[in-house]
Amino acid sequence: MTVFRLIRRNNSATVTMYVAAIVLIHCLLGAVTGVAGEESSDANPENLVVLTVATEWTESLQRYLRSGRVNGFDVKVLGLGQKWEGGDVRVGPGGGQKVNLVKAELEKLVQEKGSNDDLTVLFTDSYDVLLLGNGEQILKQFKMSNARILFGAEGFCWPDESLANEYPEVHRGKRYLNSGGYIGYASSLLKLLKSKEIENKDDDQLYFTKLFLDESVRTDLKIKLDTKSSIFHNLNGATAELEMQFVSGVATLLNTQQNTHPLVLHGNGPTKHILNSYGNYLANNWNEESGCASCWEDMISLTEIGEEKLPVVLLGIFIEKPIPFMEEFFGKIQHMDYPKKKIHLFIHNDAVYHEKIVTEFLANFSSEYASVKTIVPTDKTKEWHARNLAIDVAIKKNADFFFSVDGEAHLDNPFTLKLLIEQNRGIIAPLLVRPYKAWSNFWGALSSEGFYARSNDYMELVKGERRGLWNIPFISAVYLVNKTIFQNEKTKPSYINNLLDADMAFCLNNRNRDVFMFVSNRVDWGHLINSDNFETTHLHNELFQLFDNRWDWELRYLHSNWSKALDANLTLTDMMADKEMMPCPDVFWFPVVTPRYCTEKIEEMENYGKWSDGSNYDSRLDGGYENVPTVDIHMNQVGMEAQGLSFSDSMLSHFKPKMTSVQKRAMMNIQRLTNICFKLACKTNGSSSYPPFASMNFVVRYKPDEQRELKPHHDTSTYTINIALNTPHKDYEGGGCRFTRYNCSVRDTKLGYMIMHPGKLTHQHEGLRIFKGTRYIMVSFVDP
Repeated sequence: MTVFRLIRRNNSATVTMYVAAIVLIHCLLGAVTGVAGEESSDANPENLVVLTVATEWTESLQRYLRSGRVNGFDVKVLGLGQKWEGGDVRVGPGGGQKVNLVKAELEKLVQEKGSNDDLTVLFTDSYDVLLLGNGEQILKQFKMSNARILFGAEGFCWPDESLANEYPEVHRGKRYLNSGGYIGYASSLLKLLKSKEIENKDDDQLYFTKLFLDESVRTDLKIKLDTKSSIFHNLNGATAELEMQFVSGVATLLNTQQNTHPLVLHGNGPTKHILNSYGNYLANNWNEESGCASCWEDMISLTEIGEEKLPVVLLGIFIEKPIPFMEEFFGKIQHMDYPKKKIHLFIHNDAVYHEKIVTEFLANFSSEYASVKTIVPTDKTKEWHARNLAIDVAIKKNADFFFSVDGEAHLDNPFTLKLLIEQNRGIIAPLLVRPYKAWSNFWGALSSEGFYARSNDYMELVKGERRGLWNIPFISAVYLVNKTIFQNEKTKPSYINNLLDADMAFCLNNRNRDVFMFVSNRVDWGHLINSDNFETTHLHNELFQLFDNRWDWELRYLHSNWSKALDANLTLTDMMADKEMMPCPDVFWFPVVTPRYCTEKIEEMENYGKWSDGSNYDSRLDGGYENVPTVDIHMNQVGMEAQGLSFSDSMLSHFKPKMTSVQKRAMMNIQRLTNICFKLACKTNGSSSYPPFASMNFVVRYKPDEQRELKPHHDTSTYTINIALNTPHKDYEGGGCRFTRYNCSVRDTKLGYMIMHPGKLTHQHEGLRIFKGTRYIMVSFVDP
């Protein structure tokens, strides 16, 4: 554009000069393009052989081979089944055996296909490598390097730092050789490998480093380093350079510093878990259009298998501390859709608090299982040893799977065990989350110290926005282990590693042994319980769990039809026409809590026992005087004030739009000033910035010989909630509530039902006399 702007501004002579310049530029570009085209035309993927070395068949090798297949490679694996004599390269130097295996294979290839430059060989490590490009792409980049042998490069001079200064200067990119990936003409590579011997136990990277630093060798064989990650990218020290992008829905990798797209990704050093994270997406493992492509691979089906031939499972249940809602936990265990005769049961209970429920469960159901082993608190078996023992029992029972389930893991999906078995992975966990929280049973990444770090995709996985099977560095709470893992001494799980917690040790040991751990969110499995702040000092401890475990609290204590009156499609007119929902003018009546809630609430109050005396003097109030006294216990006396407020708020936040309409109609019958004040407090249509607040919550007790009735009065509230905690004609006779203005009474109150009515504004009312038994109600005064 600049050239053409200049042309428009200058005379004809100048124009001629610029035209000539443009022609020259095009000629030069054509020449360059022609060369590139020639190189590209020679990039015949059939002339590329891909070699790797692996002595054991592992999930990481399978992943590597899959990445090769996706990109059109038939990778040849050298050394499979042979004894590894190359040392432990995970913790120190070694790997010379790889060089010797490759050299032997190169001799065969050169003998078969000749020593011309038609044959190119790509070698990469296997267990910690992903192939991201096809043969044409790799060959094109290799030819553009103008090298006969090209090694990957990294930022560390390893294993001998003293050689760093002997490396040629690099102005941009990585300076030091990495032996995890290299490419070259077969004849040149063979010549290089024959130039110097190496023992199997020697270090392959040091071997290649010294050859590269020999200037005569480097010059003769035109050995270069891929300093800009045009083909090879080594992650150690260079993770920040990479950015994963989705191009047409497919994950690709960009080196943002070099503006290159690496074609071979190597998780060298302590970056294996980062490679695993990339591996969840790259090589078409997951894409935006169809989701998880690899999830369907290697699966098995139990559908056509008869019950007798189903896999045998050792189910390990671990209760290491007091945990709320264990009653529901065991109910879900029992309702798993899997034959109990194919399950060996192993229970480690280290919580005295749960001895009763464990005993009851075993008394009712132990005969259904193939066998049962229980470790009780008096055995004083630590968690680490109990979990290791469970693995040993699984081996002894010749189980096909070990299914570990902690007391915090609620498997709401009864098909969980079957589906995990069908996924057919070494170790796999169902993704569970604490409801309404981001806390889950997996970590997507690790910090440099080996503890929790949030991965870039963590929230997408937790929220289910990306569904699939994810290779992650840490799992807990519940997981399935295949016998191929626990029957192999090299990969057998262990829950001990120095002083680490059992779950941390389990995962670290797995990572060190190159054992993949997957978490699946392909379907919804269940949820986690929060036991962090669980108190066991009350009579009914779960009653106090509204904040920490709202989901389970509501399932246990909220009436199944509690939300009926809150239905957005249910109008005020509909409710007024239904005497069951509005028995008196502006009085709402609908179910809220379960009978269990009512019973436990009463028992909790009676267990506390400090009822007020029903007199006007009340030291619990700021002024010390109660105008309309009752025999009651305030929620703040039993540590339930905050829960009462939250419970009321959750009801009212949904109900307030309807209630506001009622209040407006009611206030038309009283002073204009009151109406104006109310509007200022409530705003309109439930959109108030001042939400309803339960200013007082308490349980009232009526008895014939104590407080048998309550005189007509207005409540000191904008509106009042009154929940019946027991049943007339069963627990007591008489009772109820009469609204004096309308001469309308609600007598036969319903267990767990809530009456909601205006308070000080319009609805004076009285508590009707009780003649027999004891009546309990729970009352909340709500403002505004």
